[in-house]
Amino acid sequence: MDSIVVKGGGTLSGQIPIAGAKNACLTLMPACLLSEEPLTLTNAPRLSDIRTMTELLRSLGAEVTSMQDGQVLAMSCHGEINTRAEYDIVRKMRASNLVLGPLLAREGHAEVSLPGGCAIGARPMDIHTDSLVLMGADIDLRDGYLHAKAEGGKLKGAVIDFPFASVGATENIMMAATLAKGTTVINNAAREPEIVDLADCLRAMGAQIDGDGTSRIEIQGVDGLHGATHRVVTDRIELGTYMLAPAICGGEVELLGGRINLLQAFCEKLDAAGIDVTETDKGLKVARRNGMIQAVDVTTEPFPGFPTDLQAQIMALLCTAEGTSVLEEKIFENRFMHAPELIRMGADIDVHGGTATVTGVKKLKGAPVMATDLRASVSLILAAMAAEGETKVSRVYHLDRGYEHVVAKLRGVGANIERIKEQ
Repeated sequence: MDSIVVKGGGTLSGQIPIAGAKNACLTLMPACLLSEEPLTLTNAPRLSDIRTMTELLRSLGAEVTSMQDGQVLAMSCHGEINTRAEYDIVRKMRASNLVLGPLLAREGHAEVSLPGGCAIGARPMDIHTDSLVLMGADIDLRDGYLHAKAEGGKLKGAVIDFPFASVGATENIMMAATLAKGTTVINNAAREPEIVDLADCLRAMGAQIDGDGTSRIEIQGVDGLHGATHRVVTDRIELGTYMLAPAICGGEVELLGGRINLLQAFCEKLDAAGIDVTETDKGLKVARRNGMIQAVDVTTEPFPGFPTDLQAQIMALLCTAEGTSVLEEKIFENRFMHAPELIRMGADIDVHGGTATVTGVKKLKGAPVMATDLRASVSLILAAMAAEGETKVSRVYHLDRGYEHVVAKLRGVGANIERIKEQ
């Protein structure tokens, strides 16, 4: 397995282009199953998770062509559909469960393996399956597969009250409802920008959707959807990650394509910590104010709150802040696995259940560390960029799932970083 070696010290300067959103693209791709006409996505990120979803869609009978160095995905699902999503593919990635709704909507039946993904806590499928049952589906779990069949071969509209604002369930039910008979209402729906992006794409395909971006989404089912071309929204998690690089190391970096409204709560925490974020014609410019970083308390929440996918990264920043910060993880359990690795670099972190108390130290020190999941891996790289000496981050294959060309992007603004191929 590859590793990344970072030599800390030095400030950053320059520009970093921000890719299309991984979480949005992985949701948009299964939408091609809803129509016999082509769906083309532009501004697609070049990531291993995108390749996994491509593999899954092809196994279901879709044609997927990657163009312009992977930044354009042309998909067509006009032939015979295979409605069984196999374990060998689905186990690689949590987002694979997003084929369930579209397959049920189009074909009236599906067999989908329970998904895999990062080991960041339980993320059950109950809210997905319970909602589809309300829409007239009969679902049975056998041999690790969800066997789903729509009554009469077609889903029907329903009023669905989510117990919590699940992003994945909102996306799955939105897609399923586009071809259902009647009207579907999702109460307590997720409000993330990726939800709005999916709604924009589905509307471009002929769906009737209102209320996306709010907690109540209404979908009027239609007889069929047509093809469309859609640009994937900017990746707000990649954006936030790279915004932290100059915050941790000093200097000034412009994030091309960034927008404050994608990360309002995150930007407010940066401001409180002593980081200036200003909008430019091309994106966002980030620079540390004079003096030390100030401690801030962070609680992860569904959008528009502070994103759980930026909790590990801001912890790296707060390791050298002046004072003590308290981070509460409210979305996933078991998401502080990066803390022991930061402690190996000299951080003062105390974890109790879903709360981490971080007391700032003057300087982190380079050390061999191991990545445990996607966001944890990049937090270790950020910490290493400001640490004294050399840090070797192992098991960085997680990075390839969510960050394209991370070494090149950071090296382009002055970081001393390289990827080492292990024999």
